[in-house]
Amino acid sequence: MTAIEQIGIVLLIVLIIAGGVGLLWWLLIATEGVYLGRRVVIWLYDVYARRYDNIKQYDEEWEAETLGVPILQTLWDVPAPLVLDVATGTARLPLALLNQSAFQGSIIGLDYSRQMLSIAAEKLDQAGRRWSLIYQPAQALPFDADTFDIVTCLEALEFMPDPNAVITELVRVVRPGGLILITNRKGFDARLMPGKTQSVMAIMATLRERFKLQNVRAMQWQMDYQLIWAFKPGLRTPAPDHALEVVLRCPKCGRHTLSCDGQTLHCESCGARIPIGADGVIEYAAA
Repeated sequence: MTAIEQIGIVLLIVLIIAGGVGLLWWLLIATEGVYLGRRVVIWLYDVYARRYDNIKQYDEEWEAETLGVPILQTLWDVPAPLVLDVATGTARLPLALLNQSAFQGSIIGLDYSRQMLSIAAEKLDQAGRRWSLIYQPAQALPFDADTFDIVTCLEALEFMPDPNAVITELVRVVRPGGLILITNRKGFDARLMPGKTQSVMAIMATLRERFKLQNVRAMQWQMDYQLIWAFKPGLRTPAPDHALEVVLRCPKCGRHTLSCDGQTLHCESCGARIPIGADGVIEYAAA
């Protein structure tokens, strides 16, 4: 074998290794495992839960200014809104609202990464008790239709196996006249995820035409995201009781007959039991 042939083989090996490293970076880092399935996505979030806020460069004051204040201004006529934050992660949206003195409502955060919810519980521990955290996937929200005044899903739809199925659930559980707030990934990060992202105009058209939402508008939020605001048609009616036992459905019989004994939620109709973790997270998916 000549020296040139040896160099060629070495270069080929280097290119193969570089290509493999690049592919792994794209699959696990750039696209956060979305092309490898939901289990990989959740596993990655569990692994990085403790470092997630640093990776995202989370700024509590900025979140309050760009999320908490605008949401309160939009629903100024709802004295105590009931809020659902789907894919709540480390509770960025709940904190953005709970840190507003004008916010007198209650928040339920739902996520399918158990470790992210543990971090969320730690952060919310100092924010009073107007919050609950539920371990459950977004495709099957355990609530009746027309329950929440506000439903949000931020930085998450592009990682869902079926984003439209999730939006269907968001629309189902929000009350007539209520707000739906989602995000659209854009720019270079969006181009790295072909088939998982779309233009903001396409998403807005889908919300209007397929889901019949009104007053749909978009605004710049982060470098790589836009916030999309939309409202469910209909007249707003008084909100239901905010107590979790009243709002949450039993995973077995679907009834609202849950009671809490501190360690579990117990269904008085069918006897089903929903465990509550030591950190206060309701392990709905485990039931």
